[in-house]
Amino acid sequence: MAQVQTTTLSTVKRSPLNFLYKHGTLLAILVVIAYFSITLDRFLTYENFSDILRSISIVTLVAIGITFSLIVDGFDLSVGSTVSLATIASAASLVLYRQEILVTLLVPLLLGIAVGLLNSLLIVKLKLPDLLATLATMYAINGVHLTYTKGFSIYNDMPLPDGGTAPGKFIPSFLFIGQGEVGGIPFSVLLMLFIVIASHFFLTYTKPGRLFYMTGENREAARLSGIPVNRYRTYAYVISGFFAALGGIVLASRIGTGQVSAGASFLMDGVAAAYIGFSVFGAGKPNVIGTLFGSILIGVLLNGLTMMNVPYYAQDIIKGAILVGALALSHLQKK
Repeated sequence: MAQVQTTTLSTVKRSPLNFLYKHGTLLAILVVIAYFSITLDRFLTYENFSDILRSISIVTLVAIGITFSLIVDGFDLSVGSTVSLATIASAASLVLYRQEILVTLLVPLLLGIAVGLLNSLLIVKLKLPDLLATLATMYAINGVHLTYTKGFSIYNDMPLPDGGTAPGKFIPSFLFIGQGEVGGIPFSVLLMLFIVIASHFFLTYTKPGRLFYMTGENREAARLSGIPVNRYRTYAYVISGFFAALGGIVLASRIGTGQVSAGASFLMDGVAAAYIGFSVFGAGKPNVIGTLFGSILIGVLLNGLTMMNVPYYAQDIIKGAILVGALALSHLQKK
């Protein structure tokens, strides 16, 4: 009898924590939206929400790539630099080499895949720790795109070293990716939703998707079960590089320039979104739907803080605090 009472009491004590773990992210989103709606007159406008959704689409694409690396018990620190590389590659293809939309999309995506293959070579073949390998890749990629641009952004009619101007421009079909709308909904948001739904169904309802999770949950058991563990780890890093490059394309088309180091901030935002997603609906593991809600929370919060003229360095403090809170809640729940 005493044991039953103890168990019941323990369950009651855990119930608030369980509730926060499962629904805390959704409650936080609602509270943040309510607060900014009351304090900011221009927050609840179509223009502002459209801007939030456009920014969320880029963060979500990057965060989905991070989610795949987390699923196989890895971690990809190179996504921010890959976003920058893809942004520069897209802009250079259009402005410096006058390429059309197909080449402009293929070049950065292939570069993203190449970054993923490089990471998998270092991690899977050379067996370097994930953090160290992707950190080295991050610095190398930053050096590559800064060396190529000499630290300058790429934009329409930019001056060239020979005294002339750049021959190409950002074409409308490319700008449509980040600035266009379909039925009043930003195209980049529709692209994000399609990828979220496709990734969710792939990971949840297909055999390869389940094998990704099995690889991350217990690598040795998965290997003994006949799962090609190294192949799935390689796939995860290639997917991460691909989605980071896709995020870079959307970023370049949204701002209409190729800004150096433009993707640096997306590393922290993507990591925060992916880890916040652990607690959405009590999943307790990396998942794409949770990552989407994490991106929404980050996007709404940063938008409101920017409208309140909070300095960008203070925003990083708040993002760090949110990430710590999400990790702490997940750790407490596991204990």
